[in-house]
Amino acid sequence: MRPALPAAKRPSSLTRLLVLACTAALPACTPAGDPADDATPAEAAESPASPTPATAADLATRVESRLATLDATSSLYAKHVPTGREIAIRPDLPMNTLSVIKIPIMVKAFQDHAEGRLDLDARHTVEADDMRRGSGLIQTFAPGLNPTLRGLVTQMIITSDNTATDMVIDLVGMDRVNEMLAANGYEQTRLKHTTHRLFLETWIRTDPAYGALGEREVFERGFPSDDGAAERFFEIEGDSTIWLGRTTAREMARLLEQIMDGELADQAASDEMVQIMNAQFYTTRLPRIVRFQGVQVAHKTGDWPPYAGNDVGILFYEGGPTIISVFTNQSRGDFYELEETLGMIAQDIVEAWR
Repeated sequence: MRPALPAAKRPSSLTRLLVLACTAALPACTPAGDPADDATPAEAAESPASPTPATAADLATRVESRLATLDATSSLYAKHVPTGREIAIRPDLPMNTLSVIKIPIMVKAFQDHAEGRLDLDARHTVEADDMRRGSGLIQTFAPGLNPTLRGLVTQMIITSDNTATDMVIDLVGMDRVNEMLAANGYEQTRLKHTTHRLFLETWIRTDPAYGALGEREVFERGFPSDDGAAERFFEIEGDSTIWLGRTTAREMARLLEQIMDGELADQAASDEMVQIMNAQFYTTRLPRIVRFQGVQVAHKTGDWPPYAGNDVGILFYEGGPTIISVFTNQSRGDFYELEETLGMIAQDIVEAWR
């Protein structure tokens, strides 16, 4: 559990509930690889726990060596909130966020609700032109669905719904998301495009004449599938001019910590945002292993398989929480191995920082 901290850093009620749920549900929250003070040497030797890095340098080396096995551009920042311990591997390298940029969009929606500019309980009809391909379930419904803004925000995070994302961007305003980020000292983190603009680019790179396609036409066409499409997708993923968003591992970790600590919205709204991220449907990266070891992971993925796979999250467990922000762009390796590597990194860090 998180120890007592100064008032500004005390865990929210949601943090306490997540930690309690973890400890009540799974006894495996007992620190792995760190035998109790009164254990005998023989008992310690018989412990089945995985070896834990002995020093901060050992842990950082292990994490960096795992990232080095990936044929990808990678960056990572991790922080053990109670102690301030950190791991920083290219933490300030600008990276393609893909859907991770949906986190600050969510923050802005909650801020606008608090200010009376938007109503999270107001309903918004999904028209034919609103539909987007890629991740998310709203595209599978006929036009006319009428979710609340809260529902759109939730789907934007837990299923990474692109239809919901562009609708929320339209409501909060791209410029206002970026103004909020700048006002809070974020120098690199920016929302750059809508998902529609990114998907349109896949057609423009096929033939510039496709630049005239409308929103519904792009949706109906899906994505190019000609022989050169895969290499073009790889080039688009690496082209910072068309990124959905830009950030660094350090800045995105800071954003998560500010959300958790109620610094960007009131505590009730902050708790709700953490709870939304805790309901994330995609669990094949940071939560891959640790979710079976008594760890609750409130997180957001961002990906374009097999070219990129990002994950950023707050890991709640006895001895935590820990924030991990990891990005892998321009990957030419096996995507299963990429996801497995991120899962093992999360396990390494949790075992060391329990």
